[in-house]
Amino acid sequence: MSRSINWAAVAALVLLASTDPARVARGQAIGPGFELERSGRYADAASVYFTTIRSDPTNIPALLGLERTLFVLNRMSELLPLVQTARARQPDSPALRSLELRVYATLNEPDSLEAIARRWAASAPQSEAPYREWGLALADRRMWDEARRAFLTGRRALGGDGTLAIELAELEQRTGNWEASATEWGRAVTRSPDVEPNGASQLADAPAPMHDRVARALTAPGVSARARRLASEVLLTWGQPNEAWAAIEPTLAPTDSEAPAALRRFADLAGALTTPEGHRVRGLALARWADMTPGGPGGGSFGARARAEAVRELLDGGDKVTARRVLEAHSDSNGVAQAALIQLLIADSQLDLAEERLSATSTAITADERAALRLALARARIGRGELDRAAAALDDDSSVAAIAQGGWIALYRGNLKSAMEAFRIAGPYATDRAAATDRTAMMALLQRIQEESSPELGAALLTLARGDSVAAIAALRRAAARLPEQGGRLEVLLLAGQVAAQKGGDQELTAIALFDEIVRAGGEGAAPPAAELEWARVLVRSGRSVEAIPHLEHLILTYPRSAFVPEARRVLELAKGAIPKS
Repeated sequence: MSRSINWAAVAALVLLASTDPARVARGQAIGPGFELERSGRYADAASVYFTTIRSDPTNIPALLGLERTLFVLNRMSELLPLVQTARARQPDSPALRSLELRVYATLNEPDSLEAIARRWAASAPQSEAPYREWGLALADRRMWDEARRAFLTGRRALGGDGTLAIELAELEQRTGNWEASATEWGRAVTRSPDVEPNGASQLADAPAPMHDRVARALTAPGVSARARRLASEVLLTWGQPNEAWAAIEPTLAPTDSEAPAALRRFADLAGALTTPEGHRVRGLALARWADMTPGGPGGGSFGARARAEAVRELLDGGDKVTARRVLEAHSDSNGVAQAALIQLLIADSQLDLAEERLSATSTAITADERAALRLALARARIGRGELDRAAAALDDDSSVAAIAQGGWIALYRGNLKSAMEAFRIAGPYATDRAAATDRTAMMALLQRIQEESSPELGAALLTLARGDSVAAIAALRRAAARLPEQGGRLEVLLLAGQVAAQKGGDQELTAIALFDEIVRAGGEGAAPPAAELEWARVLVRSGRSVEAIPHLEHLILTYPRSAFVPEARRVLELAKGAIPKS
């Protein structure tokens, strides 16, 4: 057994002793020993336990106290005769039998240990306990092969492929045999599905080089559905959603009463993944679950909501074909399903049809769903450059999200003043974090521009929003040329340089030229130090760390109060570390 002292278990034994007067007396007898043990006075604690045993030879808490203290004192041989005496008085006590096995294991007497275990097994022919305690006693002595033989002896004697599977699984894990551990966990969950979370937690710790072997062991031909479901859970934990779905899908027979719960658990676990693949398999699981819920296909309102959520997840995963198939297979007029269909139409760029369905007066879509869909439609219209139709999609929505979106539309039209006002009303924390960050950065740029309007800048930013980076860089440079050097020009050039740096390739030279122009201009704004930092980053990424160092040092010395200095110091250390020492 593990020799670390489990004080909670000791306290539980003391508490157990309080159920009747005789046991109260026993608890009081070992109380001082327990306190001495806690303070590390093991010899004094052992004396208390010995005194208790002399007056009460079958006092199990005292015997367990001696097991702990005598092991620390290297005097375990003194415990054996006391245990044998107690066993003679209570021959059927499982606690005393287990203790006897552990003592023989600690004394390194495997033959006596086996003989005692087999006598116990003979007296309890249907019990796993003798073989379990026999194997555990050996395993705690790190006698792996002997422990494995004890467990397998019990399996053969009792029959059943899953007998002592958990013990064997944990043993194989301790020896680093992860493939065998996975096989045993497959047997364990086949016998008892309640242990699946424990098995998944244990196997999730397998080192990366063993992942494929563990997965194969749980999905090999002939394994049970429960073993494959265990594989799917482990694969999700490892961030392999496609492989996880491939493992669980063959187990989803409509007649399997466990399948709905397995799907629900799979969907919940997949929800922790943020990759497109994670969203997609969660959508697949929710769609199948919706078909299996009570009430037939769709399962009433719960099924309809699950189906709608499945469509959203499939769209987030980029699987528009399956999303459409899920909706087409379910023809009810539920508002949740209608909302999912409109979302699908927007994702599929069928904006006119989406707008038509969204405007239908007979729709059952809730106000919140309608607002979210109008916002999505407006963003899709912006992606096409249709600013008037994007504004119309927002209608009279006065929500914070709509106000923020209206600010972007005003910005793309070149109305800088209206955009700034909308962004201020929306606030820096409204909507999701990424959108709020983009809005805050744009407000910082607009604050440097004195003009109330700039159609050229609006058009350039719209080009960027539509994903045409190369054209946007050129348009931003043209827009910057129409602004004063200390009145927004440098900030717009910085944005152009950042876009070029992100684009990479041939655009890196453009980025460096833009950063150089900004740094040479100088001034009091944040653009010069930001540009020099970005310049250094480009150089480090391209393997030119030697050239990056002077830029970083110049930034730190020239702009000591800049907010970019801490990051510049970090990049400087990175650059210096990348240079081999001569």
